[in-house]
Amino acid sequence: MQSVMSSGPSLEADSVSILRSIIPGLESTKHKGQAGKIAVVGGCREYTGAPYFSAISALKIGADLSHVFCTKDAAPVIKSYSPELIVHPILEESYSIRDEEKSSISAKVIAEVEKWMERFDCLVVGPGLGRDPFLLDCVSNIMKHARERNVPMVIDGDGLYLVTNCLDLVSGYPLAVLTPNVNEYKRLVQKVLNSEVNDENGTDQLLSLAKGIGGVTILRKGKSDFVSDGKTACAVSIYGSPRRCGGQGDILSGSVAVFLSWARQCAAKGEVSMNPTILGCVAGSALLRYAASMAFDNKKRSTLTGDIIECLGRRKYAQSSRNLMGGFLGSTALLLYLKKQFNEKRKEKQIFRSSYAKFAMIKF
Repeated sequence: MQSVMSSGPSLEADSVSILRSIIPGLESTKHKGQAGKIAVVGGCREYTGAPYFSAISALKIGADLSHVFCTKDAAPVIKSYSPELIVHPILEESYSIRDEEKSSISAKVIAEVEKWMERFDCLVVGPGLGRDPFLLDCVSNIMKHARERNVPMVIDGDGLYLVTNCLDLVSGYPLAVLTPNVNEYKRLVQKVLNSEVNDENGTDQLLSLAKGIGGVTILRKGKSDFVSDGKTACAVSIYGSPRRCGGQGDILSGSVAVFLSWARQCAAKGEVSMNPTILGCVAGSALLRYAASMAFDNKKRSTLTGDIIECLGRRKYAQSSRNLMGGFLGSTALLLYLKKQFNEKRKEKQIFRSSYAKFAMIKF
């Protein structure tokens, strides 16, 4: 596989090479589950969309099974969104239980999740979780059990609120991925580094933050996504969409979970040498940006998260039966698509032009 870093001073990741190297082929000899089993821990009575977006995105990208562990109030709603998801209504919030019941209910929640834990290739913790104290305590225990089982975790949304207030949940765990947005990143920097965000030395600060949490991988979301495990750093700056509708971070968390599990499979076979968490973050970020750009081309200002999900893995301008990314975008489709983008956005930053040039030089 080519280096994750592009030539020159840029931190831009070679996302195409990474995607092509970790996405498994579709083979008739494989059975259900081999392409990934993902679980989302989140979903309460206020927030049912976020866990759905994360879980369904994992399936759309290519995972075989996608579970959601949520509160009892949220379960019927999430189930109604799609029959494809396996929904477990086991979590509880403080308002629905008495104080004397909390200990026994917490034990039941952990026992139920533990029955499934060894089957999962990755957990996504946080989408639609909310901040109920009892619920967060239960999820903290779930995370501890996942860590004991060496199950990778992608932490997003209110999971980041939980982790920021209890860093021990992920500190020193190399299979943890944090995906903070601007405000979540600011809180992490203040908590861990006791300083403010410094964009002038952003890469160094990101490296320091990942080191400060013991070598977790951090995907800092923004106009460009920056990724670091405390040892190396890279960026994904492929043009996405100017439409910033809510829910795109949930797509990203589910995507990273799948790609991370695939990257670990490749690493176990000696097919890649880089940190699988870095590879999973780069792949998830790049594919989301492709899909968001396609959706925006079609829907413009009315683009919603569901439109982006529908573009995950969709071919556009397909001219060839040969596929790039193991079945995602047709090779000719991607080149024509990027050429169209390039012509429409000539005034975009030089980093996009460099990215386009790299795509154009690929031999299929």
